[in-house]
Amino acid sequence: MTLLFLNNDLASVQDEKTAGGNQLFPVFLKLNELHTVLIGAGNVGLEKLTAILNNSKQARVTVIGENIIPGINKLALDFLQIKIVKKTFIDTDLDGADLVIAATDNSELNTYIRRAAHERKLLINVADKPELCDFYLGSIVQKGDLKIGISTNGKSPTIAKRLKEVLNESIPDALDITLQQMNNLRNSLSGDFAYKVKKLNEVTSVLVEPKPVPAKNFKWLIWFSIIAAIAIAGTALWFNEPGFKSYVQNIQPVFYYFLAAGFVFALIDGAIGMSYGVTTTTFSLSMGVPPAAASMGVHLSEIMSNGIAGWMHYRMGNINWKMFKLLLIPGIIGAVTGAYILSSLEHYSQYSKPFVSLYTLILGLVILSKALNLKKKRTTGKIKNIGLLGLGGGFIDAVGGGGWGSIVLSTLIAGGRNPRFSLGTVKLSRFFIALMSSLTFISMITGSYWAAVAGLVLGSALASPIAAKISNKISTKAIMLAVAIIVILISLKSIITFLMKII
Repeated sequence: MTLLFLNNDLASVQDEKTAGGNQLFPVFLKLNELHTVLIGAGNVGLEKLTAILNNSKQARVTVIGENIIPGINKLALDFLQIKIVKKTFIDTDLDGADLVIAATDNSELNTYIRRAAHERKLLINVADKPELCDFYLGSIVQKGDLKIGISTNGKSPTIAKRLKEVLNESIPDALDITLQQMNNLRNSLSGDFAYKVKKLNEVTSVLVEPKPVPAKNFKWLIWFSIIAAIAIAGTALWFNEPGFKSYVQNIQPVFYYFLAAGFVFALIDGAIGMSYGVTTTTFSLSMGVPPAAASMGVHLSEIMSNGIAGWMHYRMGNINWKMFKLLLIPGIIGAVTGAYILSSLEHYSQYSKPFVSLYTLILGLVILSKALNLKKKRTTGKIKNIGLLGLGGGFIDAVGGGGWGSIVLSTLIAGGRNPRFSLGTVKLSRFFIALMSSLTFISMITGSYWAAVAGLVLGSALASPIAAKISNKISTKAIMLAVAIIVILISLKSIITFLMKII
């Protein structure tokens, strides 16, 4: 069994000598081989017994109390090694015990139990009385054979509980598979102890090695691309459409609609890592914007928002550069091809619009499915053909005005890729893909939808820096459900409206 203990107050040895600090020494006990005596059979006793059994289902525990609540009787029926003794405690009840837990609401009785335990040189835990405890029952995070114990030196069980929630959320369940694989590797190694240690160190060194960073000139490429993207978007908005200057002087109400929509959709995308394209395209189509112009608006606005997000992920070391290279070129090829085809059909937008609405409907159903299955374990094998995924994702994203995150990011994560590195890599690659598809759209479209485009660009850019900060404060499942329902309903409305016209 692999065990790991974290103590959130643990200081260095030098700090302990000079400042006192946390003097606790973390250990893990084999309670299935020890005899634990628990005095107190009320709610507190039930809490202690539940904590013991959650971590050691074969723990041998004798529960002593004058009044036994039903919850403890139920546990005794489920765990046959639990013994219940309904009686008043006397000191001889500790004869044969290895560990003692006092969970009564009588302070004098707890003091008496502690004295009786110490007379027998037994360690004792007294509920809600840190000063009387020889040891604490800390919060535990468990992922298969991995256990992480959290202690605050008795100062704040609430903080320990919150840290437990954070670690439970952050550590993937699949880590237990890694532990089993490492155990199999260790058992398969031949040679002496020193050789096994050396080989295992080589295998696990990747966990502590510094993350590879791109070459220095790549850093300048990112900066140059961001500046170029801003210049391209600004030039497109200012020079490509003669009416844009007059628009600036007399801002149309539609600008504010798309400004608000871009802001909200970018916040949602930052929270769940997907759905900006599908929500924005669905909204644009419902506002009467043709598919090609809608996709152009999405990609122009995503240049700046994904540039900012990609740069932040780059600074935080969240980029898998090998995956990035495999996604980038195929993704650009697919996006440019899709943008060219969709722009060529701009004059037939009344016919292409329902097909795009059908696509957004399908994506809405995909997001709904993911929202309802967030807790389920993924069984998909690790995806290997990343280049083909990038090609298809780029093409569909350009044609449908969205889908890069829904298709590429979700496929990578479902295929066993690290979520944090997948999100950072997809965001950065999305910047370059949005840039190239935007250039294609700008060179081919001459419509007058720059009010909507300008609103999306500004709204999404304003939302990008704060999206990451709010992402951990909102339920991902609730956001995905809301997005899915809205997209499905609006897409269905567009399809039904089209069908009504042709009937």
